[in-house]
Amino acid sequence: MGSDDRVTCLSECFIKPQPQGLEGSKRQKCYLTPWDLAMLSVHYIQKGLLYHKPPQQIDMEAFLGQLKDSLAVALAHFYPLAGRLDTVREENPAECSFFLVYVDCDKGPGARFIHAAADLRVADVMEATYVPRVVQMLFDHDQCVNHEGHERALVSIQVTELVDGIFIGCSMNHCIGDGTSFWHFFNTWSEIFQGRASGVEGVPVSRPPVHDRWFLDGCGPIISLPYKHPEEFVRRHMAPELVERFFHFSAGSMARLKAKANAEANMTRISSFQALSALLWITITRARNFPPEQVVGCRLAANVRQRRNPPLSPDYFGNSLSALRGQTTSGKLLAQNLGWAARILHDEVANLSDQGVRRFLSQWVESPIVYQLGQLFDPYSVMMGSSPRFNMYGNEFGLGKAVGLRSGYANKFDGKVSSYPGYEGGGSVDLEVCLAPDNMKAFECDKELLDAMSCK
Repeated sequence: MGSDDRVTCLSECFIKPQPQGLEGSKRQKCYLTPWDLAMLSVHYIQKGLLYHKPPQQIDMEAFLGQLKDSLAVALAHFYPLAGRLDTVREENPAECSFFLVYVDCDKGPGARFIHAAADLRVADVMEATYVPRVVQMLFDHDQCVNHEGHERALVSIQVTELVDGIFIGCSMNHCIGDGTSFWHFFNTWSEIFQGRASGVEGVPVSRPPVHDRWFLDGCGPIISLPYKHPEEFVRRHMAPELVERFFHFSAGSMARLKAKANAEANMTRISSFQALSALLWITITRARNFPPEQVVGCRLAANVRQRRNPPLSPDYFGNSLSALRGQTTSGKLLAQNLGWAARILHDEVANLSDQGVRRFLSQWVESPIVYQLGQLFDPYSVMMGSSPRFNMYGNEFGLGKAVGLRSGYANKFDGKVSSYPGYEGGGSVDLEVCLAPDNMKAFECDKELLDAMSCK
């Protein structure tokens, strides 16, 4: 947890899986795949939900006890999250300098749980034009990189009491799972909480996680990194000055964008999210005012669970992502229409195959790399993260539906866009856009953007 005079830590503890041994005793070690190991130098995933306090007086001690009890049961299913990272070094590094990073599921005191209080109201968060910086203090593990999971909890929950609300923030080590896995864990925790609150205990969860991590034949499960010391691949990324703002696209806006992109591209297969990503690529590039010859890109993080052959389970717990990048020059992008840009992104997604996934992993094993935020996300690209398909508003914890979603400091830079389901559902989308202040001023006034948002 960071420090801010408006947020005070009231208590903290660690939570072990309960019942002990449900799964953890079967698997003391969890070996990491190339997808997982590549995340060692990026930040934890930080997402949270904001709720109004119920009209009746809430017994915070009892509420916190229910959260902790249900979290302990959730951790029994998601047992790697209760452990810590560990490293085994080669005994003779002068001859063979590498070491193995894995999850020791029995190491450490468990998941971290923090109770905090903030001198904030729900309106301070939800009605501000730009996301207040204090929101970053509603999450633990501020600015931590995943390699710190050797000493720090792999998942940390911070429950912050606002004057008239409650914020539940979750920080999860990105080496352990991607956004799909993050929300799978969060959804299961909520499901267990709601079952126990209604007097139902011991019922199997609806979507038990699949912990058998997938490795290429002959490339695992034990994968070593070709380094002598963590300092060789762990870098601290400090975000430049940014402003963050939310933009709402109604279901009607999304449908109109999709229809427009397909009509202009003379096709029918462009998705609403591809059309939306193309719109952001165009409008952010225009706001940045690059010279026409500058190469610009739009990056998409694609879930490849179902693109494997045979496919992985949708409940596969771990990272299973492929980074796609459409590119052209600034001049070409701004001279063409939405459909032209959307088709570039559509083709990148359509061409993603099992063969491509296997080729990437094989190349990684031959020459391992650890992603660096400062290098991975260049200043000429837009990066579309998260997904409006994730079940975010279904996490109620006895407080009713959340009024909004927010994220922490983690993995942000000029051009990072995170997408969430809109509050009203039905295909609506909320975008969290991070830009340098001058770029934001130009972007938020862009006529094409405003026109696209105007359809109710």
